[in-house]
Amino acid sequence: MRLSIMRPHLRPCTRLPHFPLRCCTATVTTQPPTLDNKTVKNLERLLDPIDTTTATSPYRFMPVPVKLGDKWREYQGISNWEGLLDPLDDNLRSEILRYGKFVEATYNSFDFDPSSPSYANSLFTRSSFFERAGIPDTGYRLTKYLRATSGIQLPRWIEKAPSWVATQSSWIGYVAVCQDKDEIARLGRRDVVIAYRGTATCLEWLENLRATLTHLPSNSSVGCGPMVESGFLSLYTSGSAGSPSLQDMVRGEISRILQSYGDEPLSLTITGHSLGAALATLTAYDIKTTFKRAPLVTVISFGGPRVGNRSFRLQVEKQGTKVLRIVNSDDLITKVPGFVIDDDQDEVSSNKRENVNVAAGLPSWIQKCVEDTQWVYAEVGRELRLSSKDSPYVNGFNVATCHDLKTYLHLVDGFISSTCPFRASAKMVLDNCRRKKNTQLQKNNS
Repeated sequence: MRLSIMRPHLRPCTRLPHFPLRCCTATVTTQPPTLDNKTVKNLERLLDPIDTTTATSPYRFMPVPVKLGDKWREYQGISNWEGLLDPLDDNLRSEILRYGKFVEATYNSFDFDPSSPSYANSLFTRSSFFERAGIPDTGYRLTKYLRATSGIQLPRWIEKAPSWVATQSSWIGYVAVCQDKDEIARLGRRDVVIAYRGTATCLEWLENLRATLTHLPSNSSVGCGPMVESGFLSLYTSGSAGSPSLQDMVRGEISRILQSYGDEPLSLTITGHSLGAALATLTAYDIKTTFKRAPLVTVISFGGPRVGNRSFRLQVEKQGTKVLRIVNSDDLITKVPGFVIDDDQDEVSSNKRENVNVAAGLPSWIQKCVEDTQWVYAEVGRELRLSSKDSPYVNGFNVATCHDLKTYLHLVDGFISSTCPFRASAKMVLDNCRRKKNTQLQKNNS
């Protein structure tokens, strides 16, 4: 559900190329229109959500590594991040940004070019993935590439459409295991990361629109059991002749990892942006359901839509899965699908919640009728609420900018507390990202 999926790496040109037009026997060459400076600046603001052109905009280059030691469970949410969100604990901030970089790597490595033979796949091999995706020296080793498959049945006429329209299976993320002894010592345990990107393909967009709730396969009985968004569940459980389902791939890899490292202090951290945030929550639920002796499972989600109903939320809580939702209050994607009737969870957010979609005070029989429409969702986990309006460096407040992952990381980097929402000296990774991208382009072209 990432809105800025076709992000070009180059700045928009101020002049367009010449196009010869043939009419009968005469050849006419159109004069390319010139874009004025204001138009060019607006285009650039869409490409870069954070403004770094002002002298008062210093940038931190990376999350500061801190030794977590015996307190690692606290930062993984064992106590639901009590006392760490408002004000935002610096160690937790660093961990959120670190996991955000794992998600950013999924975008940096995904082939968005529909004309490319590797479209919808990873551009990089597993052995060079982290270095080429812009996050070298993580201390993690990538062990498994993950793919998601749409379950939408395509009509026959789709065969005449371009191949990218009917791409059913695409690279969605990866599993990585911390292998560096120093990093394991710093983290206080061996950490396993599952990272997911947001929406990128045509059929993924269509799956996002299948917003009615459906029962989970293991809870197919009629009634108010756990239900989740139909499209998200389809992407997680669907497979094809050429590709197993995302669910099967995750289960197989987690089973192998638990057999290899089950006797060590271990954590499973599942992180994602937008659609990837929804899949991260479904993955966490599935792991805790499938593996009864699973270690602490934590979800760090950025800009995620709603996933399931109240019964689903209660099941996630009962399992012991810890979910931290990072939400930009100006991001429309976090307010869909469906609506919320009853949000009675004991949740402490970084700012006062803006439950504009909560219909409170309705008679119980009306609530029951609305719930039966399969459009009533519930927010899952604890919330860290941020706002683009609090940052002086965010370029505008359009839908794409407010939903962009870079905007989220920038806001996390600058947030202090609900009474002091943004620090003037906040900087993040953008400058380094640009340098790394330029370096990568030079390497790829050499």
